Amino acid sequence: MPAPTVPQIPHYEPAPETTQTLDYADLPIIDLSKADTVEGRAQLAVQVRDAMSNQGFFYIVGHGYSPEQMKRMFDIADIPFSQVSDEEKQKYVAPTKQTGSYQGYKLRQYWHIDGGVRDQVENYNINRDVNKRTHPEAVRPLLPEITQFARHSHKNVLNPVLRLMALGLELPEDTLVNLHGWDTRSETYVRFMKYYPRSAEDEEKTKNVWLKGHTDFGTISILYSQPVAALQILARDGTWKWIKHIENAIVVNAGDAMEFLSGGFYRATIHRVVQPPPDQRQYTRLGIFYFCTADDDVRLAPLATSPLLQRVGFRRWFEKDEDAPLMLEWRKARTSAYGQTTLAKSTEEDRVEEEVINGVVVKHYN
Repeated sequence: MPAPTVPQIPHYEPAPETTQTLDYADLPIIDLSKADTVEGRAQLAVQVRDAMSNQGFFYIVGHGYSPEQMKRMFDIADIPFSQVSDEEKQKYVAPTKQTGSYQGYKLRQYWHIDGGVRDQVENYNINRDVNKRTHPEAVRPLLPEITQFARHSHKNVLNPVLRLMALGLELPEDTLVNLHGWDTRSETYVRFMKYYPRSAEDEEKTKNVWLKGHTDFGTISILYSQPVAALQILARDGTWKWIKHIENAIVVNAGDAMEFLSGGFYRATIHRVVQPPPDQRQYTRLGIFYFCTADDDVRLAPLATSPLLQRVGFRRWFEKDEDAPLMLEWRKARTSAYGQTTLAKSTEEDRVEEEVINGVVVKHYN
């Protein structure tokens, strides 16, 4: 049978890699192709446990999508921005503040960054069930490929990572997988994200910060690596380290919900986006993410049956487990507040601004 044809779309040409010398984070690289055997999973589980309890970030290779498939996905990712008019985009803007959901567009200048400066980044967010809402005309022919990509990210990336993390906690390996269903109700979604260069005036007012230091609200964030250097993580020594681009790799980090579930063992690491180095500043920065949350009805209390947590100890954010928020409550509160609330300066930490959400102090690093 002839191979199925796909819609012809414009090619997105990514920026060349930077030649600048940057202070990169030293992150482990996990080869997921080795997770097919019990022995391989046992070895990888130790590496993932150490990475998530120390840096909170790691790379994945051997994830099953070829470089050619990822080039196609980056071409698809640009369509909601380059092939949809501003007028049509307005019809699909997400009512984020009202609903606590990002589904649809987040247009430029929605988030306040600093000094009166608002963001220069567009998002288009698509639930893994692409039929939950309608989409711009240029995106509709691409929905089968987006669905395939979401399913791959969930089944072949997220689930193996969750199994390794459960093994790291010495729990049955499907413990976390069972909290992240494919067909269940949750906000797990694909995000296409495009940053645009900013004016020199905006760079000066924000000290070159494009998104303040923050944690993600979900359990696991999956970022398909792209060449424009801008993402930084806050190291334990208080310095910012750049994330290096690795061709056809994935960058994985834990979010608040995973930190809650693991009693603080797996770290939700602070990260930010800054102005790229000089040789990349004239380019747009196109990103592809798979942001993962537990099912809406999962209560974000520690998995206290973990033998490892019982040995090393763990943190409870709430005195009683029943007082911990549901995933639905946490993600709605974090999503509706982000970039829209007035932050208070921390009385304990320099460069830190705070807000309280569901009884938890959420920190933003400026």
